Amino acid sequence: MKIVIVGPGAMGCLLAAFLSKSKEEIWILDHNKERAENINKSGINLVGLSGEWHCNPKTSTDTKDIGIADLLILCVKSYDTKTAITHSKGLIGENTSVLTLQNGIGNIEIISEIIEPQSVIGGVTNLGATLLEIGKIRHAGKGETVIGRSDGKITVGMRSIRELFNKVGLETRISKDIKALLWSKLIINTGINALTAITRLNNGKLIEFEGSRRIMREAVTEAIRIAKRKRIKFIYDDPLAKVEAVCEATAGNISSMLQDVLREKHTEIDSINGVIVRLGQELGIPVPTNTLLVDLVKTIESSYSISLNQGAVLKLI
Repeated sequence: MKIVIVGPGAMGCLLAAFLSKSKEEIWILDHNKERAENINKSGINLVGLSGEWHCNPKTSTDTKDIGIADLLILCVKSYDTKTAITHSKGLIGENTSVLTLQNGIGNIEIISEIIEPQSVIGGVTNLGATLLEIGKIRHAGKGETVIGRSDGKITVGMRSIRELFNKVGLETRISKDIKALLWSKLIINTGINALTAITRLNNGKLIEFEGSRRIMREAVTEAIRIAKRKRIKFIYDDPLAKVEAVCEATAGNISSMLQDVLREKHTEIDSINGVIVRLGQELGIPVPTNTLLVDLVKTIESSYSISLNQGAVLKLI
């Protein structure tokens, strides 16, 4: 099986490292030529919860170098979904499965506008990964990966993906309700990502402080109200408890949104808490906590060039 991972960020490199333990042909497609050359030269180093090892997946910026894939895994930011799947079209054949393991809501729909919808598999993962530098990843949180199709069908290809992932140590199962799956992950991200980006705390620290834990609960409660109004079911009985459990399970993880802020990059706030704010406006449901979180993260993004760093603060003192 030829597997191509699109996007060598934290999650993309983590998956590449695990899948390299198999006998399958693993590729990474990157848009950044310098980074691709770096990974080709030095490979990927994984440290953290699963131990330490090195692997050398093939990496390219040109789809012609790779050819048609059996499985394409999208690990790019949600705002880059359309660009990434367009760039990847040369890898997609009649029997190619495209699996999205991205944050937020709407990625499946964007991908399905560009390729055949029956080729698209949705997925969420509770794995935690931190990008230390190009090609060096810390495995910071263990968790289940769940995949499913919008039409609820379970295909031979999906079973093959599940078997492969489980074989290399990535706990994976199949769900027939992809909407419940995606919303269940959205609820978790709503409670964790923006708050870590603002407080600059690891996931586990959010539940150690009364203030951050209260804000997290309020943000999640608002998202639950939206989901109930839309008659969306969750894959777990107690969403609030699940969010706190994920914080504990990924205690040392630096969330993807916090990693973006620390690197002064654009975040996925619009695809996470921003979804709750937009739906709250449409449905007439007040979501003040999520509105505040969105405004604060957008302010952080907009002020990268003028925000005070530690040296500037010390100089003022």
